[in-house]
Amino acid sequence: MSNPAITHQPGAGSYGTNVQTGEWSTGLCSCCSDGVVFALGCLCPIALSCYTAHKYGEHCCLGMVPGGMTAMRTHMRLTYGIQGTVCNDALMTCCCGFFEVCRMAREIRIRNGEVSS
Repeated sequence: MSNPAITHQPGAGSYGTNVQTGEWSTGLCSCCSDGVVFALGCLCPIALSCYTAHKYGEHCCLGMVPGGMTAMRTHMRLTYGIQGTVCNDALMTCCCGFFEVCRMAREIRIRNGEVSS
């Protein structure tokens, strides 16, 4: 018995919407576009990091691990087909932490169909 031939490369999978634009759905400073994410981020940024990790399917403690959000941003970017580099992921989470975690949470909620972009 022979194995079937693979005829196409597997994709990133489907997450709510199948947007493959190479860009994030919202801008870095679009914090107020999702009130739930913005409120949680303002009240407790650590809770927003844990919420974001949990919504993405990771253990909620990833939001408290040094470098955890950078690793998750890299994985999210690759999964969703968003352009970028690991160096940029590290710089964005380090220098723009609150804004970047808000954007990551919005991206997950948009892709899961919980909110519109």
